[in-house]
Amino acid sequence: MTINSPEIVTEFPQAIREINNTFITLGDGCKLAARIWLPETAEQNPVPAILEYLPYRKRDGTAVRDALTHPYFAGHGYASVRVDMRGNGESDGVMLDEYVKQEQDDALTVIDWLTQQDWCDGNVGMMGISWGGFNGLQVAALNPEPLKAIITLCSTDDRYADDIHYKGGAMLMENPGWASTMFSFSSRPPDPALVGERWRDMWMQRLEATPLLIENWLKHQHRDAYWKQGSVCENFSQIKAAVYAIGGWGDAYSNAIPRMVEGLTSPVKALTGPWIHKYPHFAIPEPRMGFLQEAVTWWDHWLKGKDTGIMDEPVYRVYMMESAPPVACYTMRSGRWVAENVWPSENIQNLELHIGNDGLTYEAQAATSVTVCSPETTGVAGGEYCAMWAGPELPTEQRFDDANSVCFDTDVLYEPIEIFGAPVVTLTLTSDRPQANIAIRLCDVHTDGRSTRITFGILNLCHRDSHEYPEALEPGQQYTIQIKLDDIAYAMPTGHKLRLAISTAYWPMIWPSPEKATLTLDTESSTLLLPVHPAYKQELREFEPAVTAQPLALETLRQASNERRVEYDLASGDTVMHINDDFGEHKDLTHGLITGGSASEAYSIHPDDPACCKADIKWTQTLKRDDWSVRTETHTVMWSDKENFYVKANLRAFEADNLVLQKDWHTSVRRDLV
Repeated sequence: MTINSPEIVTEFPQAIREINNTFITLGDGCKLAARIWLPETAEQNPVPAILEYLPYRKRDGTAVRDALTHPYFAGHGYASVRVDMRGNGESDGVMLDEYVKQEQDDALTVIDWLTQQDWCDGNVGMMGISWGGFNGLQVAALNPEPLKAIITLCSTDDRYADDIHYKGGAMLMENPGWASTMFSFSSRPPDPALVGERWRDMWMQRLEATPLLIENWLKHQHRDAYWKQGSVCENFSQIKAAVYAIGGWGDAYSNAIPRMVEGLTSPVKALTGPWIHKYPHFAIPEPRMGFLQEAVTWWDHWLKGKDTGIMDEPVYRVYMMESAPPVACYTMRSGRWVAENVWPSENIQNLELHIGNDGLTYEAQAATSVTVCSPETTGVAGGEYCAMWAGPELPTEQRFDDANSVCFDTDVLYEPIEIFGAPVVTLTLTSDRPQANIAIRLCDVHTDGRSTRITFGILNLCHRDSHEYPEALEPGQQYTIQIKLDDIAYAMPTGHKLRLAISTAYWPMIWPSPEKATLTLDTESSTLLLPVHPAYKQELREFEPAVTAQPLALETLRQASNERRVEYDLASGDTVMHINDDFGEHKDLTHGLITGGSASEAYSIHPDDPACCKADIKWTQTLKRDDWSVRTETHTVMWSDKENFYVKANLRAFEADNLVLQKDWHTSVRRDLV
């Protein structure tokens, strides 16, 4: 896989200095660890501050990407501040869950602390990707006066409908997957080089307080107050700061961007590229863009009051991807940038296609009845819900899943179609079970028969009217439902076909229904509304080439590797998806800390038995320097039957290969229309 490296910039308009570590004291005495890059003259000539606030450990977890980004901002006249949340890295305390009120209140104190420093002029921005993108929105909704603008990347406005827990009311396999990841991430100790002898007491405090996050997340299977807290879509008008929302079509959170453009009442600008869950100056697939230069243009406008012209440009700019064969990891996507001045845009016209025995047609078809009952392994070509490790994570050849779905094709296209927005599928159906899931994929069928997934949608049919108050299906009763597929910008060429594929399973992306369900579709009023963008040429400002600051000085002691493998057992009939990520072992040459990590995931199911679904996830983390070494091992197993979810988990911590702590969990949570 060949990927072009961004240009490295080593000279900046202003000389910079770095504060490797400092502590910010909160109201309860807890101290948060911070790393700061700022102009050398900032004490004499105060500058705005840019805050990135995360649980991912500035010392090692994000050190590589921090080096690529924060010095650039400092060199262009900003204090760029990277803070670890409580219970992470060298910060005091414990972290009991994600996006809690305590986390947001701490951020307000950090912002207040920034404004009191002699190098800060009182203006603050927040920037972050994923968790940092989430909390940028959440803190902006609290409206602290110094916070003038944010850049939120790969984030969401809705923690229930569009995060890694549930999708369309169906439970994502990322629910146990991400819980296991944070289980491991949060198990690591602080660096003794920064906190001294108290490192071990801090570590033990964290380990003893470690929650089993998956248990908590399973207790909230509907969109209740737990998920509404931190979901800024509950009241967009609370956000007064200017918002630049950025994401990628290969990321899990692209739907939030058009919602924020439509819903926010503060100044807003949005950008979606072809990328996965990464910052755009080093993301894949290419083309990358000069994110750092774009960010400085944004900050200069909102934090320094310069007329940069950035707000005179179209509000919503996206990369219109051209058709491409299905592969698990793209290095490049051909296409072009398009933009709209408002969203929703009157330039987007809905093309109505009718569903029936003749496939997808422009004319209404005679009514017919179609049954759908997919093998539970349908979805094995779906890729991972959130591609973030830059491995083979994207959807692959769709013909296997197509064969296990009911498919409706157009005729060969005699003119190109540019899809921009969220396709909407309307179906009339009945179910033979009180709970059933439906997965709908829109695919690009190439002239040689290969099938590329363009976009998709999931719906737990009990959530057909409400995620907050779902209702069981009455077997045999007819329902008309609408499913909004994920937003996308995709150019279909002539000679290809569009395919709508419908299945009752989408494993291992979602956890299966309690029982195998059969759906009967009545096609008389079933349609696909396709948002079509006019293929006209636009004169848009070209993005500058991607650049980074000087990469971190690392010595690789063990190479990283990744594997995605599907295994079919001829004896049992079980299918197992294996996901193995070795993140390697690396020595930071600036301070000597050696870090290593690896994860193995195994998801298994039988094509005829949803009740045998199982997730088995193991993580290992290592830290060492000279004669000091620690290791943590976590193991989570989740399975279910018709009535309950079950979880067994184990945490073991080692110091110099001696077991110093072990914790075990064994719990069950009743299924509630999931």
